[in-house]
Amino acid sequence: MAAFEDRIESAPGLAANPREASLDQSYRSISVRGGSPLRRFIGFLGPGYLVAVGYMDPGNWATSIAGGSQFGYTLLAAVLLSSLMAILLQALCARFAIASGLDLAEACREYFPRWLSFPLWILAELAIVATDLAEVIGTAIALQLLFGLPLVWGVVVTALDVFLILYLQSKGFRRLEAFVASMILVIAVCFVGQLILAQPSVAAVLEGLIPSPDIVTNNQMLYLALGILGATVMPHNLYLHTGVLHTRAYELDHAGREQAIKYATIDSSAALGFAFLVNASILILAAAAFYGSGSGQVDDLTDAHALLQPLLGSSLAPILFAVALLASGLSSTVTATLAGQIVMQGFLKLRLPIVVRRLITRGIAIVPAAAVIVAYGEKGAAELLVLSQVVLSLQLPFAVIPLVMFSAQKRKMGAHMPALWLLAVTSVIAVVIVALNAKLVWDFLHGGF
Repeated sequence: MAAFEDRIESAPGLAANPREASLDQSYRSISVRGGSPLRRFIGFLGPGYLVAVGYMDPGNWATSIAGGSQFGYTLLAAVLLSSLMAILLQALCARFAIASGLDLAEACREYFPRWLSFPLWILAELAIVATDLAEVIGTAIALQLLFGLPLVWGVVVTALDVFLILYLQSKGFRRLEAFVASMILVIAVCFVGQLILAQPSVAAVLEGLIPSPDIVTNNQMLYLALGILGATVMPHNLYLHTGVLHTRAYELDHAGREQAIKYATIDSSAALGFAFLVNASILILAAAAFYGSGSGQVDDLTDAHALLQPLLGSSLAPILFAVALLASGLSSTVTATLAGQIVMQGFLKLRLPIVVRRLITRGIAIVPAAAVIVAYGEKGAAELLVLSQVVLSLQLPFAVIPLVMFSAQKRKMGAHMPALWLLAVTSVIAVVIVALNAKLVWDFLHGGF
């Protein structure tokens, strides 16, 4: 503990020795000093969009499609609430990372005893594998929809994304951020095109943003709302955000850190606001295309793709859906790799070549995905996608609670303590997330999932 406190008081975490920092090759590699305030702010843009990808990955699609197809626009309120939770938690991540100079994994290693930090590392790794599993299945489904590639071969092909990641990182961290941002733009454009074809009711959309008593009184609706809330805040994003912010070389005095916190918070809040629009678009599309036609609940991505053309009357709609799914899988896999590096280096001080780290994580994800697809086909893949979200739900409290706990301690945050209202609200969010995810796991274990 003493080493941790000395670090907080004397220097910005690991800044004195970048070789010890997570993402060491990119540590403080992007200068945000000097120039106009606008130029410094532009330099901060990027980490928020790496985080935002986790809120629109393939693992979230099935829940939103199921909610929209079964209950129309009613569950838009759950999407809005979960997005607000995410914005506040990522704002706390930004403040903690910049005030302490550490990422969340490093803080857990330095502050917690080994008997606690080691299990937290295992849980974080399981969350990253579960995240990667969702990307594997989502990308494989997209490849099947676009090119007719069998699912099992699509799963194998996803291993090649390691070369994309190596290429992007060799070009610098800003190129990697630009790739992810461009994929988010592709997703957004595809859904805008589908919404134009679907022509949703604006009045019904606005009404859906207002919480309805039916969400509480209807058990099926409550379950899907819990699924949206429980699966939206991704545990690996808390580690990721606190790590990637250290790629910025901001001034290390009080004023420099305060400005960095402000810009980083704006960046993540704007990016997650954009992610909310994408997630809301998924649910709105499902409501307009499936609920209005009486198709019933659609919880399989392949079924959703097949139904779009006859319902919307255009062959372009399913193509846009598949392209957006592919972009989602590719961009999410980049951020999962970064999160894996941050978690392993932060908890263990263990550095592996990027290709080795990526192949280990992707290999662990590919084996169960391929086995289930061979044994049970597409239906098994859809169920495995749901299972990956349950694993994420199980791990989430073990990332949220340390973040809130560290951020509430003045000896760690110094002069950059969060406002009392932010600490109070994020503490309530932590309790709510724990309760919701506990219910999801309970239902799963008792056959209610």
